[in-house]
Amino acid sequence: MLPLAIAAWLILEIWLLSLVAGAVGGGAVALLLVGGLVLGAVVIKRAGRRAFKNLADTFQQAQAGKQPTAQQPGSGNGMTMLAGLLLMMPGLLSDAAGLLFLLPPVRAWAGRRAARSLERKMASAPAGTFGDAFQQSRIHYPDGKVVQGEVVREDQPGGQGPASGPESGYRPPLTP
Repeated sequence: MLPLAIAAWLILEIWLLSLVAGAVGGGAVALLLVGGLVLGAVVIKRAGRRAFKNLADTFQQAQAGKQPTAQQPGSGNGMTMLAGLLLMMPGLLSDAAGLLFLLPPVRAWAGRRAARSLERKMASAPAGTFGDAFQQSRIHYPDGKVVQGEVVREDQPGGQGPASGPESGYRPPLTP
């Protein structure tokens, strides 16, 4: 469904751009797109600076022995950066969505929704260690057998054992 939704979004953006270009002219649409790009860059830069300042303040509080203050969900800079990214994307619908995300109530609502969704996903994820996750993510063969071991090459000239690297001059055959 996601590729279909992205394709529909792109078609709608192109149709809307051509509709607006027919009404006000191509130059005005180009100015709108450039203005969205510049505004998005300014928004992302400002949010990045604010995020860096918050990080520096948190480190200073931690070094002073104070407990860093926790932020409310949705009050961070992630949604502001998302708004800037949407503004930088060419298209009028993405610009409208980016402008909506610049409004504090919409940004806070979307941040709370994203935080709740992430908490639900994390709660439903199986608990375990990093090693468990690594073990689960390994490639398994169709028969389900995984054999732990080491490969010892005996087909080298002279029966000298494993090659000591590229300087040995031995290259294994490409086909069995």
